[in-house]
Amino acid sequence: MTLLAIKDLTVRYPTRFGEFTAIEAIDLTIKEGEIHGLVGESGAGKSTIGAVVMGLLESPGYIANGSVTMLGTDLTKLNLDDYHQRRGSELGMIFQDPQTSLNPLFTIADQLVTTIQQHNDVSESTARQQAITLLDEVGINDAEGRIDDYPHQFSGGMRQRVVIALVLCTNPKLIVADEPTTALDVSIQKRILVLLKQLAKQRGVGILLITHDIGVIAEVCDRVTVLRQGKVVENGPTNSVIGSPTHEYTIGLMAAVPLIGKRLDRFQNIIVEEALPDEKNQWRVPGASAEYAERWLHDNYQRLQNQEQALASTETDHAILAVSDLEVRYPPENPGWFRKKLGHQALSDIDFHLHRGEVLGVVGESGSGKSTLAKAIVGLVDYTQGSISSNGIVLEPGSRRSRKNEARRRLQMIFQDPYSSLNNRRTVEQILSEPLKFYSLVDSRADRRKLVASVLELVEMPQQTLRRYPHQFSGGQRQRIAIARSLLCLPDLLICDEPTSALDVSIQAHVLNLLKDLQDEFNMAILFISHNLAVVRQMADRVVVLKDGEVVEQGDSDVFFTAPTAEYSKLLLRETPSLSILD
Repeated sequence: MTLLAIKDLTVRYPTRFGEFTAIEAIDLTIKEGEIHGLVGESGAGKSTIGAVVMGLLESPGYIANGSVTMLGTDLTKLNLDDYHQRRGSELGMIFQDPQTSLNPLFTIADQLVTTIQQHNDVSESTARQQAITLLDEVGINDAEGRIDDYPHQFSGGMRQRVVIALVLCTNPKLIVADEPTTALDVSIQKRILVLLKQLAKQRGVGILLITHDIGVIAEVCDRVTVLRQGKVVENGPTNSVIGSPTHEYTIGLMAAVPLIGKRLDRFQNIIVEEALPDEKNQWRVPGASAEYAERWLHDNYQRLQNQEQALASTETDHAILAVSDLEVRYPPENPGWFRKKLGHQALSDIDFHLHRGEVLGVVGESGSGKSTLAKAIVGLVDYTQGSISSNGIVLEPGSRRSRKNEARRRLQMIFQDPYSSLNNRRTVEQILSEPLKFYSLVDSRADRRKLVASVLELVEMPQQTLRRYPHQFSGGQRQRIAIARSLLCLPDLLICDEPTSALDVSIQAHVLNLLKDLQDEFNMAILFISHNLAVVRQMADRVVVLKDGEVVEQGDSDVFFTAPTAEYSKLLLRETPSLSILD
């Protein structure tokens, strides 16, 4: 039985420069118990389709044509009150960004229990027990002990699991899952994918799965639709579309997928870019180009490295980063008067080093301490024991580092969540110009604008991006802006905390190739944190595996992926989504 039918759907956004067509003439159906994958580049219109289904299309966007029919009712004809009644009871959505899906002022218990009671006639104690069961089902350890915590006390991956539990509270008939496993490590991702398949099979729930992860599509989807610039380029059974694609764009997507079984010198990206509409009338900065950005980066990296070599002793060869016996503890929220509480220990006895030109991969479950490690290195959290040094110079804990400390420029970080790392009150030009002014890298405003526009092109963003605000972009586009900002600081060490988790495979291939090129040309070191083991396989020379804040294994990347020694490492590799369909 057909649960959802989208017919000839077109959505447009009026702008100062004319109407922008986000999606055009989309046809798509989902049957009861079917998981339908929606894949394509960021900005292709995937999330727009999900927003239309949920009745969450934001103004000034409007439905120019078509229908969205669910169980005989055209959802586009419903008023706001009727649509609100269907959300929860019939429709549920797992959003891409868990940080914006949870209320930071309320505990997890408040949000889950309230939702359960709104849709079920049960007591508060019964609702609480159901909430604990759901949290345990989606992989929250010590669910009973953590249900009274606030969202900020969870890692990004654990917040996403809480969001999934929130959706499951109401037993919806259709779930729109917009990148539901983006922030999850492979072991928890496996549990969530199994859970989604069980919902579809046992309860007959239809699922529209929006993702850029081809491995997830291959693992769970019955059918798949490929979008390109708001249009359907290919659809059909998953095995046919992914295993034997016929459209040039789909072929390009499959060629860009990293495989865990082998390491490539460069990622393939054979997608042919189509000309944008009204390209001649698009606004541009005179003289700005990706080539200009590449020249600027090369010249300035060479200048800084020459200065460093002139000051350094020829007899020393310090690691670009050395971490020894590192411990990080978060203070207790309610310390006692008569007894000392040590708080949560996030990291313990961490030891590793990283040299120029080397990529060190850091893997582990969400909550294992990966992001805490990155923040301790750049000075965003204080470490309580051990030492961190760069080029032989010991770095003080973050609260004692000056903002003008040169280490803050030399150690740059690309954060996991691009939305919260960009200032929504500033334009992209203001955001990217700030490090150039702060570190006195470019003096002239005109030169800064030219460079910023050029770096945007380097990360495949149009120059018009300068005049817009972060909220006007998709998750993948915001991540590219964040990467551009880091590059403008000319870092010696680039700490990448899930830098491609929000990117589709084609843009991921371009970004990772760019990081490889920068590393090769400027001998840059990269600390690469990711739950995507296939990406780590392509990038890392060595791998450090974290579990519960401790190192359980570290060593050569090839050895880790072919003959790991720790049981936990074997588990991570075993539960990585299979891409045998592409072999």
